[in-house]
Amino acid sequence: MIPPVRRIPDGHAAWIAFFAGSALPLGFAPFGIYGLIVVSLSALWLLWDGRQPWVAGRIGFAWGAGAFLAGTYWLYISIHIFGGAPAPLAVFLMLCLVGIMALYPAAAGYVASRWLPSGPLRWLLGLPALWTLAEVLRGWLASGFPWLSLGYGMSDGPLRGYAALAGVHGVSLAVAVIAGALVLLLAGSGRRIAAAAAIAAILLCGQALSGLEWTRPADGELRVALLQGAVSQDKKWLPEELEPTKTLYLELTRENMDADLIVWPEAAIPSIVADELPYLEAVAAEVAAAGAALVTGMLERDPIDGRYFNALLGLGEEPAVYRKRHLVPFGEYFPVPAFVREWMRLMSLPYADITPGLRSQEPMPVAGQLAAPSICYEDAFGGEQLDFLPEATFLLNVSNDAWFGDSIAPHQHMQIARMRALETGRFMLRATNTGISAVIGSDGAVVDASPQFRTHVLRSVIQPRTGATPFIMAGNAAVILLAASMLGICLTLRRR
Repeated sequence: MIPPVRRIPDGHAAWIAFFAGSALPLGFAPFGIYGLIVVSLSALWLLWDGRQPWVAGRIGFAWGAGAFLAGTYWLYISIHIFGGAPAPLAVFLMLCLVGIMALYPAAAGYVASRWLPSGPLRWLLGLPALWTLAEVLRGWLASGFPWLSLGYGMSDGPLRGYAALAGVHGVSLAVAVIAGALVLLLAGSGRRIAAAAAIAAILLCGQALSGLEWTRPADGELRVALLQGAVSQDKKWLPEELEPTKTLYLELTRENMDADLIVWPEAAIPSIVADELPYLEAVAAEVAAAGAALVTGMLERDPIDGRYFNALLGLGEEPAVYRKRHLVPFGEYFPVPAFVREWMRLMSLPYADITPGLRSQEPMPVAGQLAAPSICYEDAFGGEQLDFLPEATFLLNVSNDAWFGDSIAPHQHMQIARMRALETGRFMLRATNTGISAVIGSDGAVVDASPQFRTHVLRSVIQPRTGATPFIMAGNAAVILLAASMLGICLTLRRR
């Protein structure tokens, strides 16, 4: 279709794709150059044009390798610097994940070159649908890794309005259609009119949807205090740091007893619940006497079978417990053979598994409201948040992004949390150990945020909300059905 692109040798095309993929993370936080997401994707699709299926697959793999190497390099920091794994092992594990993630654009390239027709149907229906379905699959298969889903980059862009309608993957589909239309703009005069019209329509609809309010305020407001202790990851679990950490959070809590809800971050106290019962009961009594509620992340051990859980505890007049359901592979559990686990034990590496909580858990009652809880990485899975909605009136996440140091990962994670607020039309409270703690509005805008790596208390007032966005009602099913229909139409017309 585009002869100059077709003339690029296959090997050179793969290198161009690698560098185009490396530019993709610049479209996400903390850089926010969201237009680069469209340009990067369009470049890949242009390089696919006219290639043999296996060649297109290799080009797709090169693009994915560049994107995930540049966008998730911080895995090395968490695995080696804070996880204690030897540098060669950390590099190996990081490259394994990068390679696995690159298989998705590789498979999309092969399928597109093998079965999709040429012409406008390819760019406006087939490729956007195929890409979106691959993205959904990447966020689900083998525990899922939804990082760098295209829609996240649009948290401040003109397509953010599609989030409440069809979730982050719905935003990704809109991005992909614009990328296809951008390719069409290079195809010829007649097609340029249709491509420009498609781009204009999607942008205008996105702007119109951004102005809609799908949810409504609930009764009353909530005064909140998010406590960020800023205990660095290399010190957090040292035995001598336990008592100073307990004292720090107790003092910060006493200074903020006038709040309705006080939130400590994930595993704020580096110990087990059973070992700290006198401390927790004393804190709970003080908080309840002040008429406040306290939520904290902490590790929990079953006294009968010894299983560990990553838990969220509600202390005060309404005791509650939430146990993390979606665990991090190689972080909270290790899907490896017994001999590898024994080697990890001998090397003094983490090797014990945390147990996932039950899939069916109720919203957390806190401060007279119901919260949709999540712990750290769980907020990257928008469909799982819907288990608590529409009953929950706000979203609550506790995290520990100290694992990633001063990298781009905390900023990316913050952007993911903003998408959850956009999808559900609810405030998001986000308390982290070292930042970025934040209060995010029901429109996805950051109301206030903490500085990183500093002890800080974030005070704010939020408005709980009721009602349901279309995404709450349908989840990801709507965008999957739409993308599958688009792909089906494209393939049917090709056969005819």
